[in-house]
Amino acid sequence: MTLRSSFQTLTTLTAMGALCALAACSAGPDANAPTAENLAAPLDAYLAERGDICLAMFDWPIDLTEAEAGSGARHAVQFPVMEKLGLVRSTIVAAPKSAENPDGAVKRFELTDEGRKFYKPHSHATRDAEHANDFCVAHLQREKIVDVKLAGADASHPMAVVSYTYRIEPAPWMQDPDAQRVFPMVARIMNGANGPLQLRQGFTRGDKGWVPHLGPV
Repeated sequence: MTLRSSFQTLTTLTAMGALCALAACSAGPDANAPTAENLAAPLDAYLAERGDICLAMFDWPIDLTEAEAGSGARHAVQFPVMEKLGLVRSTIVAAPKSAENPDGAVKRFELTDEGRKFYKPHSHATRDAEHANDFCVAHLQREKIVDVKLAGADASHPMAVVSYTYRIEPAPWMQDPDAQRVFPMVARIMNGANGPLQLRQGFTRGDKGWVPHLGPV
């Protein structure tokens, strides 16, 4: 190899190296990396679809037995406040006599027109059944992602747990002190909006990007 040909080869290799370096720079960061930037859009999409806070009041009307009314069960505490706020109305209906209904009657609650504004499509599976709707009292949106942690042992489909602060749009009647008293967890989430309280959501990386994990994290 002559000196001239060696110089030409070196020049060619140097140019190729520069092009390779330029290509690496232009490739940008990994879009599947578990970063706040990459998980912001999947979190926003998840909250747009599943960001309602609902009360597990799936199927109406709902009957309140005498035993439930006397024991201070959650419906016995919540329904009178909801009735005061115009969300439900109650009637006494006959029922078979039993230990729970010694007088042969139950108090039946059904949604009013106002209450039906908050009965929304919100699919949920319980141990016994699939439910299409629920009574929902607030909607969440992301304020900012605070932290992302990797979890799980499956390297091909890693799980990321996103901690985030949020904004909340509660039902207007949730400003009522009695409503906040009988729905204390909703009130806590309301009071923790815009920074003081963080929520968490899990995501699993699939073939098409980050997919929300619908179980607890």
